[in-house]
Amino acid sequence: MDFQKNRDEVFQAVAHATREAHRPHNSVKIIAVTKYVDSSIAKELIKTGIDHIGENRVDKFLEKYEVLADENLTWHLIGSLQRRKVKDIINYLDYFHALDSIKLATEIQKRANKTIKCFLQVNISREESKHGFMVEEIRQAIKAIRNYDKIELVGLMTMAPFDADKKQLDEIFSKAHALQKELSQLGIANMPFTELSMGMSGDYKEAILHGSTFVRIGTAFFK
Repeated sequence: MDFQKNRDEVFQAVAHATREAHRPHNSVKIIAVTKYVDSSIAKELIKTGIDHIGENRVDKFLEKYEVLADENLTWHLIGSLQRRKVKDIINYLDYFHALDSIKLATEIQKRANKTIKCFLQVNISREESKHGFMVEEIRQAIKAIRNYDKIELVGLMTMAPFDADKKQLDEIFSKAHALQKELSQLGIANMPFTELSMGMSGDYKEAILHGSTFVRIGTAFFK
């Protein structure tokens, strides 16, 4: 496995997609999703210049954090978080990408000893299998969370259906982008809504075209 080659190919592909979208070259951050590999493999990847690490599960996150804590990394939890596990992980996070309920926000406020950069998860596609707020629920969520000083709502996160075609991807990602821009105009101090977390290995190009600022890429690093 040639980690440097894989890393360079991923970064070049994202840079190309960013240019194609007529966006600044540094406007998209790449999160290396390491959920399928152990800590030793993740450490080899980090040596190539990776500085954003993402995990889906609390146990796998904590396992890697223990081994890699001395590395200069930005840590992302990109998967769902059960309220009973908030206390175990929240203070190790830099970004949490799946804030999907007011009850979860309340638990984070209770357990965090620093401000956590969070993305509201929004279910643009309205799939029953997906977590997240419906678009019409976002304003109520903001009203409920706005006085929580341990939460900074930096943006929105959404995911497209696994089998979405290009038309569906464009529709979902453009709706998320429009909503993010609308929310960024509210001017709430702890809710800048300047970021968009969307796009994975199979659809990051479309996501970048529609304003994504964080893409989550896994398998391409470990082929």
